[in-house]
Amino acid sequence: MVRVVGQAVTRVLSSAGCSGRPALIFFAILKRLTINGKNVKSKLLFLLIVVVVAGFIWYWQSGGDDTQNNSEMLNGVGDYEIISADTQYFENSNGYFARPASDGTFPGVIMIHEWWGLNDNIKDMARQLAAEGYIVLAVDLYNGEVAADSARARELTSGLDQETATANMEAALNYLREHNATRLASLGWCFGGGQSMQLALAGQDLDATVIYYGNLVTEVGRLENINWPVLGVFGDQDQSIPVDTVNQFETALNGAGVQNEIYIYEGVGHAFANPSGDNYAPEETMDAWEKTLSFLERSLK
Repeated sequence: MVRVVGQAVTRVLSSAGCSGRPALIFFAILKRLTINGKNVKSKLLFLLIVVVVAGFIWYWQSGGDDTQNNSEMLNGVGDYEIISADTQYFENSNGYFARPASDGTFPGVIMIHEWWGLNDNIKDMARQLAAEGYIVLAVDLYNGEVAADSARARELTSGLDQETATANMEAALNYLREHNATRLASLGWCFGGGQSMQLALAGQDLDATVIYYGNLVTEVGRLENINWPVLGVFGDQDQSIPVDTVNQFETALNGAGVQNEIYIYEGVGHAFANPSGDNYAPEETMDAWEKTLSFLERSLK
């Protein structure tokens, strides 16, 4: 019976997204019960297992001490030791700066947050990218605020002054140039993906643009001034950026003569690369990140 229940529990943990450490701890408990609980009646054992499973599902979904983030899922390992710190780069805006600790010149990337603001997940990704050999400045377009809920996030995005936001990102590019970045790219998710698009249209000289499911421009005339490759990452279940719009975007890029790579992942929705969101898709996130690293390597190094 223990073996059958154990197999069932494995499926429950897996479907709940509970793998790794919680599952290992559960099976250590199960093994102990099996060895030392020979006289425990089957019903009591089953009840204990149910309690343990429920507890671990709650622990994992509430975050516990091992809240999942993309850096851990992506192994958090690059070729470089890094240094990182908050830094002021535009008026009263403090961004998050990360770069290889070793001397030398590296390409630069400005990283643009989702509609939540410059939170810990974006800082994790800045460190992750820096470990791959990039100078990264994660910008703050909200003057230090991180939205606590979607209602506030919506207020922050709807109240954004695009002219100021563009000036903010341009200041970030200048900051990277001052820190000897050899070539430059922008990378953003969701709201930040749309801002990465806006920066590409602002007349700045870039070497690559990366857009994760951000608002798009589909007019050929507006895209003609982009003289560098564009990477776009989307989900076919995204109701905010529907597939038809993505296809129009790709067609417009081709019409404007812009080199591009567009990927549409099946079965995933908006913000699928956000580890704290309901649409999080780890396998697709891993694949998209590998494509992003490959794209940046070819475009900037």
